[in-house]
Amino acid sequence: MASKITPYVFRTAFRPARIASRLQCRAFTASPRVASDALQVHRDTPQNNASVPFKFTEQNNRLIDEILKRYPPQYKKAAVMPLLDLGQRQHGFCSLSVMNEVARLLEMPPMRVYEVATFYTMYNRDPVGKYHLQACTTTPCQLGGCGSDAIMKAISDHLGIKAGQTTKDGLFTFVEVECLGACVNAPMVQINDDYYEDLTPESMVTLLKALQANAGEEVEPGTGALTGEDKNVKSGADVGKHSGRIYDKGGVKIPSPGPMSGRKTCENIAGLTNLTSEPWSTEVFRKDL
Repeated sequence: MASKITPYVFRTAFRPARIASRLQCRAFTASPRVASDALQVHRDTPQNNASVPFKFTEQNNRLIDEILKRYPPQYKKAAVMPLLDLGQRQHGFCSLSVMNEVARLLEMPPMRVYEVATFYTMYNRDPVGKYHLQACTTTPCQLGGCGSDAIMKAISDHLGIKAGQTTKDGLFTFVEVECLGACVNAPMVQINDDYYEDLTPESMVTLLKALQANAGEEVEPGTGALTGEDKNVKSGADVGKHSGRIYDKGGVKIPSPGPMSGRKTCENIAGLTNLTSEPWSTEVFRKDL
């Protein structure tokens, strides 16, 4: 009987020692590493730190008052996204000072504002050029027309920069983005707030040359396009009517946003293939009913 019990006693006695001798360590995270050129943390720079002053202009303060009226007073922090966008448009990018000012106005912890600004790619937490070129490279744009690779190459060759870089004169920032929702008119790019579609390498270079000719005076590198100083904008209803467009300025003809192929919106470029007969009116019914 003792011979049967002895091995069991020895195994159970030494088991805790074996377990304790193993290396006890755990990784901080088990999720895969995601490669990105944008950090989700803040690093102070001369142009982006808490000591850089920022206040909304008088005009933008009126827009803020209008925005806040859309929300119940106890839920005004829901306006964090439009206020961050407004601050980015005024300052040129969504800096730490912009986030802190939005947090102060909405009476919410700054960390809550940081969480929003780092989650959405629409907020540029680093300075961008006057013209922010966002080239879509997802599947429809890869396959549509000449393909987004040809557009990316045309932009890089003409401006002398790669995706994620800004030209030395601060005029263009070029980035590669995911789907922008204009798949039927692929390939396309977004420049500031405008979509340019049905692109070819030639039309892309023509557009870039027109923007360069329209730039006019020197721009400070990385400051971005400023807003909040347009005297014609008195309320939110006026925004976007005649301000902020990047064509037909200074006597330079810049192609209007939309398809560069000449077609209207997303209609069939070869013409209509259905619904070609005279439409029925409300007074005419099918004869076979």
